[in-house]
Formats: sequence, C-alpha cells, structure tokens
Amino acid sequence: MAVHEHPHRSPGFRLPSLRRNRTTSASGDAVSARADARTARDYVFASLRLLTGFVFLWAFLDKTFGFGYATPSGRGWIDGGSPTEGFLSGVAVGPMESTFHAWAGDGWADWLFMLGLLGVGVAVMAGVALRLAALAGSVMMALMWIAEWPPAKHLSDGAPSMSTNPFVDYHVIYAVALIVLAVAGAGVTWGLGKVWARLPVVRDHTWLR
Repeated sequence: MAVHEHPHRSPGFRLPSLRRNRTTSASGDAVSARADARTARDYVFASLRLLTGFVFLWAFLDKTFGFGYATPSGRGWIDGGSPTEGFLSGVAVGPMESTFHAWAGDGWADWLFMLGLLGVGVAVMAGVALRLAALAGSVMMALMWIAEWPPAKHLSDGAPSMSTNPFVDYHVIYAVALIVLAVAGAGVTWGLGKVWARLPVVRDHTWLR
C-alpha cells in the first residue's frame, strides 16, 4: 500500500499586509476631501448670500434715510421723498415706458418696492425663506431690467442708450444669484436656515424654505 505523504505546511514568516491599511487610509482621505470641499462650498454660498442680501438691504436703507449715495440727503422716504418716482419717471425706453411713468411716485408702488427690498434683504441675509426671496427678488429684477431695456441701442428720443450688453446686466446676475442660493439651500451656514426649516409651518409647506 502506497503511502502519500503530505508536505508539512508551515505558516512561515509573512510580512504584515498593507492593502487593508492603504484602502482604509485612501477611503478616509477621500471622505475628508469631500467634507473639505463641501465645507468650502458652504462658505462660498454663505458669502454670496450675505453679499447679495446686503445689496437689497442697503438699497432699502439708503432710499429710506437718504444716506447721500443713490438717494440724496434729505430726500429719503422718511423725509417725504418717493423711492420710485425718480427712477420710474426717468424710464426712457422699452415696452413699458408709459406704464412705469404712470406708476412713478404712487403710494402703492413705493410701499411694494420698499417692502420687497426689505423683505428680500433680511430674508437672504438671515438665510430664511430663500425660495420666496428668490421669487420676489427675481420679479423685482425683471421689472427693473425691463425699465432699463438693455436690448435697445437708442432711447425713445433717439439718443444712444449706452447699453453695454443687450441681454445680461447686473439685474440678471442678481436674479440668478438668488435662485442659486435658494436651490443650494444656502441658509444653513452663517444663517438661520436650519432653525427656520424646523418650524412646523415650514416643515408642512416646503415652499417656505
């Protein structure tokens, strides 16, 4: 009877495996990189939110108190001045020229315009109701874009309009910025977005976020 001998299997000496450690380390680095990128993105959006909100809030404050910038001192809203009369009465081009002239200085136009500036400015800077702020702010910017009517090369009296771009101006940029902030949910970092989202009425009506 033949006897088959099995060779003795000695565990011998093995180098410690580094594959698992390398995989774990690479995975940890990837997670850390993603977290860093997300944090940087959040800070960028928060900065954009604060700057954009301040544009609207400053416009409200200057038109209300007449700080001497766009609104001369002593001609602020609290001094009896009209926030819309100067701008709307000066519209000299576009399909709504006569309509804007009719609205210029009307009490309802002043109140609606100023409440819009205040509401959008406070909401965006606080990081709350960004969807509503984006909607209201975009409507305001659209109307102001129509008032300036960048596509026109000449004003109604034939003078050059001095338009620098027939389609995209700062009103479009502000509107897009508001929409981006709302879509990105940029109210959490440096804002009250998280607290706002926890309110029962906001949880039940997501369009309020």
